[in-house]
Amino acid sequence: MFTGCGTALVTPFRKDLSLDEEALRRLVRRQIDAGINFLVPCGTTGESPTLTAAEQRRVVEITIAEARPSKVPVVAGAGGNNTAHVIEMAREFQSLGADGILSVSPYYNKPTQEGLYQHYKAIAAAISLPIILYNIPGRTGVNIEPATVARLAEIENIVGVKEASGNISQMGVILDLVPERFLVLSGDDAITLPLMALGGRGLISVSSNEIPAEMTRITKLALANDFAGAREVHRRYSKLMEANFIETNPGPVKAAMALMGLLEPVFRLPLVAPKPENLAKIRSALEAVGLIQQAYATR
Repeated sequence: MFTGCGTALVTPFRKDLSLDEEALRRLVRRQIDAGINFLVPCGTTGESPTLTAAEQRRVVEITIAEARPSKVPVVAGAGGNNTAHVIEMAREFQSLGADGILSVSPYYNKPTQEGLYQHYKAIAAAISLPIILYNIPGRTGVNIEPATVARLAEIENIVGVKEASGNISQMGVILDLVPERFLVLSGDDAITLPLMALGGRGLISVSSNEIPAEMTRITKLALANDFAGAREVHRRYSKLMEANFIETNPGPVKAAMALMGLLEPVFRLPLVAPKPENLAKIRSALEAVGLIQQAYATR
């Protein structure tokens, strides 16, 4: 269900900082029309730390409502550093009809490996939905080590990991330790192909907010062992993938989508718009692949 490309959806806001529900609906429909494999609302790319509980519920509700007719799976983001609160969120999203949960590892309190294991074990025991772990030590301060991932993979409804450590060697070790059914997904657009060459099954992407069809095609080709074709698509968009992380995500991708005419360039503090010199680089990356012209030609 969660192989190929899933989009870590941004959350659009109006100029008054409120949730832009109509823009969200448009973005979800755009993803579905492009053939995306699954959708991930309320992850950290969706600025979940600054969404209220009611807003998170609404974002997930809207995504499910738009995705249901096309049967595109929805993996709702439910993570944090308070296990009881994460369980509450996960149960809420299960009741809404989500198909799975993506759960980032606890940040700041830096649990031990045993703490990580018990955290995820408790979430898994509380819901019946499939759970994808999310390992991003550069932002959480703690790494889910391969041995811990392997232990967690023994729990029936823990079905995969979004690996954003940037450590290809670690990803290779994980693939050696986990059962075949367990999904190892890239959390970094730029290293999707190396991971898939080792046996990864796709990615959860930031860049697919801008180019859903193209990022989906990369994973489709790689899953078919057509790495030459996948490299061709990857190379065309590699500068855009790089520009998306020129500053802290999701600042650049939301700025890019605003330049494409897809949403308002609005961020909630402490996130701010990219610096002018970086915005110019983002614009250049979009222009190089025709995205600004394409967007404004259809407005």
